[in-house]
Amino acid sequence: MGKNMNTRTAISDLFTREEITELTAKSDLHGMWAVFSTWAVIGGTFAAVAGFWEYLPNWGKLLLCIAALVILAGRQLALAIIMHDASHQSLFKTKWLNDIATDWLCARPIWNDLKKYRAHHLRHHSKTSTVDDPDLSLVEGFPTSKKSLMRKFFRDVSGVTGLKFALGRVLMDVEKMEWTVSNDRRWISQEGRHWTDYPKTFLKNSGGAIATNAALFSVLWAAGHPKLYALWVLAYVTPFPLLLRVRSMAEHAGMETSNSALTNTRTTKAGYLARALVAPIHVNFHKEHHLMATVPYFKLPKMHQMLLERGHVPEPPSYWQVLNELSDQAD
Repeated sequence: MGKNMNTRTAISDLFTREEITELTAKSDLHGMWAVFSTWAVIGGTFAAVAGFWEYLPNWGKLLLCIAALVILAGRQLALAIIMHDASHQSLFKTKWLNDIATDWLCARPIWNDLKKYRAHHLRHHSKTSTVDDPDLSLVEGFPTSKKSLMRKFFRDVSGVTGLKFALGRVLMDVEKMEWTVSNDRRWISQEGRHWTDYPKTFLKNSGGAIATNAALFSVLWAAGHPKLYALWVLAYVTPFPLLLRVRSMAEHAGMETSNSALTNTRTTKAGYLARALVAPIHVNFHKEHHLMATVPYFKLPKMHQMLLERGHVPEPPSYWQVLNELSDQAD
């Protein structure tokens, strides 16, 4: 641990060539499992609500809906993380599975675009924690007070954050705003545009999201439960922004401004609950991911263990510890 942690870390200083080759080996089978298991939980959640609904009293139906919203939001985050891994070409060994199948099965259903996300996200990796990091606004202002953090969380679960995000996505898809993950307001000149350009541009950019959500609605309709689609939308605008916020905070908030992933990125310990909600597909091993982004998700725990045993990384904190650390300022 004696090296200067503010300089960019050379992977060859941490692993042998053989270890790097083994750690970066991709697998179509593991990629398929990530996608299939995520959609299986989504389908199972809808089936559980449909199956138990008529047997429950009103309070039981309310609890069932709340549980379904939380589970669906966790799987929406999982779809986002699968897209994230595909953006690094690490999810599938086969290129069309990585780029096309993942885009339509994972990115589009949550109103995203793998190609746009990839261009944006690779800038985040090259400029992490600097003023040029396109995701910097996601983690600015930390540490903060517990009251401030609770206000942010309330905006998330009340739908305020989600509705603002949806409005921002519309503005981005009509190309009035630059496309960003963080929904930053970077306006695009509208000089020379006709009003008919806006719906055409929206359909061009949002057509995939509309088509995949229409397909999901059609499946629920064919199963006799079209109203269940409302749970998908509500999950997207209520618990989903909260889970995204916690995930973003854990990864980079309160870390040093440096060129090294060993100091500008955080790995977090994730139990079963965290893995179900804020840390799907081993995204909690984020320091390892930033050190070598081509390592597929199922190899990250092994990579972490190797770094831990060699003294390159400390024991990671839990998500609760991170939240407490980032909200310890006086009001």
